[in-house]
Parts: sequence; C-alpha cells; structure tokens
Amino acid sequence: MLKNLKANLSLGIRRVDPVLLICTLVLLGISLLTIWGAVDNFGMSKLRMQLAMGILGIFATLVVANLDYHIILDRLFWFMLIFSAAILAVTLVLGSTGAAMETTNKSWLTIPGIGIDIQPSEFVKITFICTFSKHLWTVHDRINRPKTLLFLLLHAGLIVGLILLSGDLGVALVYMALLLVMMFCAGLHLWYFGGALAAVAFVLPFLWDYLETYQQDRILVGFSPELDPLYRGWQPLLSRQCIENGGLFGVGLFGGGDYEQLAASHTDFILATVAEKFGFVGVLLVLAALAVMIVRILQIARLCRRDYGMYLCVGVAAVMVAQILENVGMCLGILPVIGLTLPFVSCGGSSLLATFMLVGIVHSVAAHRPGLRADG
Repeated sequence: MLKNLKANLSLGIRRVDPVLLICTLVLLGISLLTIWGAVDNFGMSKLRMQLAMGILGIFATLVVANLDYHIILDRLFWFMLIFSAAILAVTLVLGSTGAAMETTNKSWLTIPGIGIDIQPSEFVKITFICTFSKHLWTVHDRINRPKTLLFLLLHAGLIVGLILLSGDLGVALVYMALLLVMMFCAGLHLWYFGGALAAVAFVLPFLWDYLETYQQDRILVGFSPELDPLYRGWQPLLSRQCIENGGLFGVGLFGGGDYEQLAASHTDFILATVAEKFGFVGVLLVLAALAVMIVRILQIARLCRRDYGMYLCVGVAAVMVAQILENVGMCLGILPVIGLTLPFVSCGGSSLLATFMLVGIVHSVAAHRPGLRADG
C-alpha cells in the first residue's frame, strides 16, 4: 500500500508543469515575504490567511492537475453552468459589500455555520472558462454564423449580466476581456469585433449615466488622480510615492512607511508595497515571473490546438493578463482603481485559491492533452 501511495504521489508530481510551479512558488514567496515585512501594519491574521490559502492552493493545484479535464467537462458541463448562474444569483440576493468598502457591490457571500466570507465571482471564473471553452470547441467550425454567435453571447451574457447586476464593474470587465480573447482565438471574424466596438461607442454615453456617482468619479480620477489629489486621487498618488521611495533596491523588508497609509496596500496596491520594500528589482522579479507564466501557458495552449484545452489555457492567460495590466495601471495611477488583485501576490483568500485552481487547469491540460505520447 505504501509503495502504491508513493507511486501515485510521484505520478501526480510529474503531471505538474515545472515552469508554472516554479513561477507560482516564487510569486507566493514574494507575497508571504512582503506581508511578513509589513505584519505590524497588515496584522498577523493576514499572514496566516495568505499562508493557509497558499498551502491549500498548492494542494488544489496538485488535485486539479491530476484530473483529466476531458472527463470533468464532458460529465459536469451542465452542472458547472447551472452552478455558476445559481451562486451568482444567490450572491446578488444574499451577498454583502465586504468589510470597509465604499461601494454598493454585493460581491461577497458568507458561508453559513462557518462565518467565512468568499467572493463567488472569483471561483465562477473557473467554471465559466471551462463551460465556455467546451461550448466554443463544439461550435468552432461554425462560429461566424449569427445563430451560433447568439447562443455563445447568451451563455456569456448570463454570467456577465449577473456580475454587472451586483455592481462589480471591475470583475465584469475581466470576464469581458477573457470572452473577447477566447472568441478571437476561436476564429470569430473581425467584422463582429468592429461592430461591437461601434455599438459600445454608441451606448457608452447612456451607460455613463447608469453608473453610480462613485463609479464615475473613480473612472475619471483613475485616469488622472491629480483631479482629486486630496480624496479619490490620494491613493494612486500615494502608490506612486511608494514606488518612487523604493528606488532601485528598496528600503528593506521591515522598512518603509508610505505603504502604511495606503488603504489597500495588501490587496489592490500590493505592488506598491513590494516596490517600497524591495525596489525596482523586486517589482521586476514579480513581473518577470508573471510574464514567464503567461508565456508558458500560451505555449501549452499551442500544443492543444486539436482540443478545447487550447481555449482553457487561453482563457486562464486572458484573466491573468487583464488583472496584471489593470493592477499595475492602478499602482502607477494611470488606470482607474477597480479592485482587482495581482495574481499570487495580493492578499486575498478567494482570489489566491481561485488563481491556484485556474493554473491547476493549465497543469491538467499539459498532462492530459491529446497526442501527449506522440509529442514525447
């Protein structure tokens, strides 16, 4: 029995892509080190939570990597789709804004009996990418037919619409980004994208009036924080100050002080905290690890062009790129602050665990892709 257990464990580890695993561990290590260096400001509970979610995330990655994504999706497609819509609908009715937030978003759900708050939209990214990938593969040879496109948009609109109704514009934009990238990779004609762009330009003025006042202010000040330097622009400007204060090598693990004034220095502005403590070198290491991870995911996607595993990988890459670009833009004060975390680095239980599981899907694709033996 012990021999079988060791054999299964050895096989399970071999199914994990080493490049992705190393990048993940480097990013998690930087995250834990940063939180430890700022524990007097963040609190020990943040460090414990990040460590616990990191360990749980690594375990989840190993589990997901050893599951054959073909079997899971073939058997659980409809369950995943119904679960996605149901959990978002429940959150819309019973959800809350989370602690100390100025928004009216209903993005958080408390698990009964445990009292733990989770953000369901983070986990729905997993099920949505899975179901939409399967849907795309089923219709990819006729994707440019209006009827086919209509059903794809209904599929996506059900999920994105529920998120928009909750008021979480930032997360909804991530879903829209992954939707566009996946459909482009599936061969959707550029004329459709042009038509969609024209429609957005037409609807944008009406959509602007629909937004809450705080959302309008966050967008305007997000692109130019100098418009309101004493209130809404204060955090992005302070984030810039943290980055400048860090210089090339930073002020040290337990040094710095500007980050302590940032309201979300452990989540939205974690990169500013890293920059102040470890300088440009620390930020470069974070971005390099993320870049290598994205490139590796796309390499795995290229190996799965004969299968919907390609769409799974592309969807994961799109989510990560969207969040990275927006988070870095927020920290530099050139994009609106819309509450998106930096993958594997920001403190946040739901976000961290969901990201581990997303990358676990890529591990699964790499381990179970068609023609694996033939590829060597």
